[in-house]
Amino acid sequence: MFDLFKQKGDAAAPDVKALRQSLLQFIKDQLKRWEGGEGANIKGLQAFLAPPADERHLYEAALFIDDESKFREEVQRIADDYAIELPPTWTMETLFVEELPAEAVKAKDLPFALHVSTRKQPVLTTQTTAYIQVVNGEADKEKYTLTSTGGKVCIGREKKVQTDEGFMRENTIAFSSASQDKSNKFISRQHAHIEWNKDTGAFFLYPDEGGVPPRNKIKVQAEDGAIIRLQTTKVGHHLAEGDQIVLGETALLKFTYENS
Repeated sequence: MFDLFKQKGDAAAPDVKALRQSLLQFIKDQLKRWEGGEGANIKGLQAFLAPPADERHLYEAALFIDDESKFREEVQRIADDYAIELPPTWTMETLFVEELPAEAVKAKDLPFALHVSTRKQPVLTTQTTAYIQVVNGEADKEKYTLTSTGGKVCIGREKKVQTDEGFMRENTIAFSSASQDKSNKFISRQHAHIEWNKDTGAFFLYPDEGGVPPRNKIKVQAEDGAIIRLQTTKVGHHLAEGDQIVLGETALLKFTYENS
């Protein structure tokens, strides 16, 4: 596997294109079994990946995770080349997991497995886990566990609050108004929330009404130093390993897939 991430002279630069080709080659080998008209029985493909946290971004790039239709098109070309007549409604699902499911076919040299779902072999269910660590500010816990099956995770001041529309909201990650920590002062009751996006196999951070200008703000710093400012409730940020999230002025959260 590690040869994929080296260029001539043993440089450490990753070769995402070579990784993509290796993934596609494995999928090709599996789809060959469905030649001869059997492809019409396929309902969808599930691609499971369990790379180390510091390599996840390479696999995300290899699978065009921000536009999954591109990787689906690559797989469709493979099917067309081998006359594997996939139905027009076939689906492609990418899932990052802690462990590859036993029911899926595993690649020999990659943290990758494939499951072909049919009427007789339904889709596999699994769960992705990530963590939010409170680095600055005082919340009711220092670390929170996120799961792909756990639903929306709301972030804000106080555990239970009433929204401007009069409805009740429960913040999973709650910063107390009674705290002496000055960072809590700038957290809104409805500041942000995190949701699992099944289509891209990732967690997304969305601002809520209290977390966009002209009120308190949200910004994210990626591991490479890039800073993203969230300006609207309609556009979320795809959370990646090591992302630091600033709420208000100084409250700081860190997103990670490692439970350290």
